[in-house]
Amino acid sequence: MPFLVLDLEMTGPEPDYNEIIQVGAVLFDDNWIEKGQYLTNVYPENEDAFSSHSEKIHNLSLADLQDAPMIYDVLPELEEWIIKQLGIRKTQQTTDNEFYLRNVIICGQSVINDINFLKEAYRYEKLKWPYSRTLVDLHTLSYFVFRILRKNGRPVPRGLSLRDIAGHFGLEREGDFHNALEDAILTAQCLKEVFRLGDGMTLP
Repeated sequence: MPFLVLDLEMTGPEPDYNEIIQVGAVLFDDNWIEKGQYLTNVYPENEDAFSSHSEKIHNLSLADLQDAPMIYDVLPELEEWIIKQLGIRKTQQTTDNEFYLRNVIICGQSVINDINFLKEAYRYEKLKWPYSRTLVDLHTLSYFVFRILRKNGRPVPRGLSLRDIAGHFGLEREGDFHNALEDAILTAQCLKEVFRLGDGMTLP
């Protein structure tokens, strides 16, 4: 099953009011071999929901997004990008992208938040959700793995933010602002480290 490590930047915290303004993703095959990277800005339909607080986080203004595509163009573009990067050949008999993407697992840091925004965008645009409903959440996996390490006297990070988890593995963001692709790459690196720790654990 392929893995799509996803990160979104939004205009605020509410999926039914705020909107996605940047999509970043790294795609991996079943063996966690990278197949490609994706990044696009998105122009929000609800300009009134654009908050100054979120702008301080992602450093994107409405002026920066002026020439960006709308979400109704980005969603199908992302689907087609995944299909192309995975080398899937679509047939005339099956044009529904769910047939090709239903095994793609979405991964991320506190990924349910990104999923809620993404599903709201699909609902609003009256598009069919094409991806697997299985999720891989770095936050949850880290909580469990670090709990085991702590019980065994091993050092663990003070918190479970992406910055804290990455710092534990000697990784960090390149800049001070959130960028969807950079955070997706960092999340993927952390997931690989957490998986490596899990693979090294044995039961007594």
